[in-house]
Amino acid sequence: MRAGVLLVDDEPLIRAGLRAIIDSEDDLSVVGEAADGAEVPGLVARLRPDVVLMDVRMPAVDGIRATTHLMSTLDDPPKVIVVTTFENDDYVYDALVAGASGFLLKRARPAEIVAAIRTVVTGESLLFPAAIRRLAARHAPSGDGLAGAGLTEREREVLRLMAAGLANGEIAGELYLGIQTVKTHVGNVLAKLGARDRTQAVIRAYDSGFVTPAG
Repeated sequence: MRAGVLLVDDEPLIRAGLRAIIDSEDDLSVVGEAADGAEVPGLVARLRPDVVLMDVRMPAVDGIRATTHLMSTLDDPPKVIVVTTFENDDYVYDALVAGASGFLLKRARPAEIVAAIRTVVTGESLLFPAAIRRLAARHAPSGDGLAGAGLTEREREVLRLMAAGLANGEIAGELYLGIQTVKTHVGNVLAKLGARDRTQAVIRAYDSGFVTPAG
């Protein structure tokens, strides 16, 4: 089954390039396009994409506002990857806080674009963890703001490894656990933090000071 992708960018050439890359893959397909974030709610309701590639800066409704709207109004919103020119842009971090599952640079190579979409579709690893760590360095407070979340010691270990960018299989190897056990722990972490995916859990870990950018 192909994963459907909605392209949202005010530059037609960018959309055309992304469409060519995505539609060349057997497991991905572009289901629609939009030139502004204002068009996103209607298109998502009609086309039901699995992933939205969302330009972070657009003239009327930018990617942050559009992402916030999707996450706050839909019970099962699509995964959002914001597309940006500069990875150290505070807009990117704001989009992640708003609910985006990751980001892509506009200069990314075709293979990176395809890999990013597949990563957020499966949800079993973090997209560009080192870049997220650098972004978090500007915002992370001190102290453990997750102390009241009720995480067990094992769940806290799993969350730290998630923040380091480890996939479920790598966490299993690190902690000498079965893969299904790791999936259960990840699910518990998401539930206790009220996070819809591992990216949001990791952002919460940084924002709370539970995980620091230095590790």
